[in-house]
Amino acid sequence: MGPVNWIAVFAAAIAAAVIAIAWWGPLFGLAKAREIKPGKITTNRNRGQRIVLTCILLLVTSTMMGHMFARVGEATLSAKPWLWFMMSGGLAIAFVIPSLWISYSHARVPTRIAMIDAGYWLASYLGMGTVFFLFS
Repeated sequence: MGPVNWIAVFAAAIAAAVIAIAWWGPLFGLAKAREIKPGKITTNRNRGQRIVLTCILLLVTSTMMGHMFARVGEATLSAKPWLWFMMSGGLAIAFVIPSLWISYSHARVPTRIAMIDAGYWLASYLGMGTVFFLFS
């Protein structure tokens, strides 16, 4: 196992946060789409708390991804550069999106919101994979 590239870890978390700002801002401004309806699960956190929590959790995610890439090793990743994207996108497609949809189906979240959120996670994970690729 090679060393974790900590600069790439922090850069990947920042990239995922920037993608989130664009995704849930100008691209899919969900302020109206996410209005609270009676009987829906809600949170008591204000916007600032949600942003801090999101940044912390994105850092956890990018740390795990950095560890995963370090475990695979620089030699393998150099010989097979598609692995950066296959592994990061594969995590989103095989783990994150299905778990999101399972949770959303129990909370009765509209399919439109689930699809938009799933798109973010795929874009975010591919963005993080791209950052690790660029920092390799």
